[in-house]
Amino acid sequence: MAGGLVASAVVPHTPRMGIEENAPEFVRGMIGGIREMGDALRALDVELIVLQSAHWVSTFNWYVSAQEVHEGMCVAEEAPDMIPGMPYKYPGDAEYAAQLAEAVRGAEIPCGLNESPHYHWDYGTWVPLHYLDPEAAIKVVTLPTVVCAGLEESLTVGRLAHEVAERMGRRAAFISSCALSHKILRGPELWPPEELQALDRRLIELLTGGNVGELTAWIPEFSSTAVAEMGGRTLCGMIGAAGALERSAGTLEGRQYGPYGQSSGSGNASICLTPKSV
Repeated sequence: MAGGLVASAVVPHTPRMGIEENAPEFVRGMIGGIREMGDALRALDVELIVLQSAHWVSTFNWYVSAQEVHEGMCVAEEAPDMIPGMPYKYPGDAEYAAQLAEAVRGAEIPCGLNESPHYHWDYGTWVPLHYLDPEAAIKVVTLPTVVCAGLEESLTVGRLAHEVAERMGRRAAFISSCALSHKILRGPELWPPEELQALDRRLIELLTGGNVGELTAWIPEFSSTAVAEMGGRTLCGMIGAAGALERSAGTLEGRQYGPYGQSSGSGNASICLTPKSV
């Protein structure tokens, strides 16, 4: 099988989704959408997920998780009542992680390897992955969102994730775990204000239309006006990955899995871009 990214996606991660039996009704459709996306990724024979989380926050440097096995307990530090300690065990890909870190450094971006045996996943990593791949059959490499990185740098790292996977023959999916608009409010059932929902709808339209060029040009405006999570940096990872996939495989098409939904004033959706079917 040819290597490289075969999909680039954004998924939500609100901690209220973490334990399904405790999840409120208004997020259950989003849980179902993530599961459906996981089925689609397996149908594409994805063997590696590169996931960038808005809740693994690095101030200065990029890091690539290089553990051969990701194992531990996930606690939502900001909401330990919702995710008090959930076990996980997923295979890693240390070889891919090392080559991605080298490629990022080669682009003159500071980057190291996260090889700590004591590191534990944030809930932005665990929540989507345990629905995307409940059997823990797909290898995982994770990336942080870097405060000192601009949007262009985040686009570059997404692009490099594809180039390394292509060179190594890995069939991979890049996943950005983040909300869309993110002007959060106290009140889990609250929707974003209508003007932010309108921006989210336009973003979804561009993603599902596979309009990567227009999306890349507009993402700085969206990130600022919609108060995107982590300033749009996490979204830019999957947009950069999608741009690299488009250059390699041609026109892309997007699909939304599950509904657009709210969580404490943020807008959330699961959308995946893949090469357009003939």
